[in-house]
Amino acid sequence: MICKKRIFALASAFLMLISTAGCGTTKANSEVPSSVPSQISGTKVHVATLKGPTGFGMLQMMDQAASENSSYEFSVDTAPDEIVSALASGNADIAAIPTNLAATLYQKTSGNIQMAAVNTLGVLWLVTNGETISSIQDLKGKSIEASGEGAIPEYALNYILQKNGLEPGKDVTISYSSEHSELAAKVIAGKVSIAVLPEPFVTQVLAKNSEVKRSLDLTSEWDKATSDGSVLSMGCLVVRKEFAEKNPQAVHDFLKSYESSTQFANSSPAEAAKLAETYLAIPAQVAEKAIPNCNIVYIDGQKMKDSIQPFLQVLYDFNPKSVGGALPQDDFYYIEN
Repeated sequence: MICKKRIFALASAFLMLISTAGCGTTKANSEVPSSVPSQISGTKVHVATLKGPTGFGMLQMMDQAASENSSYEFSVDTAPDEIVSALASGNADIAAIPTNLAATLYQKTSGNIQMAAVNTLGVLWLVTNGETISSIQDLKGKSIEASGEGAIPEYALNYILQKNGLEPGKDVTISYSSEHSELAAKVIAGKVSIAVLPEPFVTQVLAKNSEVKRSLDLTSEWDKATSDGSVLSMGCLVVRKEFAEKNPQAVHDFLKSYESSTQFANSSPAEAAKLAETYLAIPAQVAEKAIPNCNIVYIDGQKMKDSIQPFLQVLYDFNPKSVGGALPQDDFYYIEN
């Protein structure tokens, strides 16, 4: 069952798409099941996601839950704080949230939040209007407006600048809009000439202002700046440790279904876009254009751990508060036996 009242209440405000995670290049398997596997355990599972691309990987599951007698109950929230409250109160068992928030919650809950899978990789783009920017060095002496202050977008941008010999606030002036949608509106109106935005806002902006161009893919710039194997990872799935310990079969079934659902989103963007309009209040025409640029993935197990550990290390070295003040221990990673 899906909490439709909460979802459809969002429909009139699609420009307020809150996506701390966002989008980038997809990695999809070629064979996609026509529907997600049926749930085996029968355990009621409460699932929370953010409005926007964070929920793209769940769309097929959400649709199946709406049309069948499903044990999955989905809720769509507009801000990470709402999901944090749901996890803390036990009203959510599994949630899709930013990766650094997962690490922070692990610390704040004394290890009761575990990362089960990475679901979104790099999604950030530097876009320009009337400026020629072909390298990070071209930003010296420039002013940038960004969104995502205090979250991965800020940390990633500052890290990339510093790795290229530019000091934020000195060599490059950075100001922040409070929301992605606010900055997108400024860029569309021609009020900002250089901006850092995630998908699907980049797609929205390009569709409404033909003068705006994609100049730098910050995922590629991150890869150039690092040599430790870290992957710019924006979003993940987390599970409450208490729930996972009591319901390992339910978690296993969910993850398998979610993996199939991510394959569907990547391989059938037109169909997924229609579901995005229904369940996430994102216009289908926007979602269809954005999904191919949305780095929707499913990475679990040891591979997840191997890619996330160096990423969190980079964030910690840059600002310990970004991951809750300390690096997570091994029990942060939910790896099935």
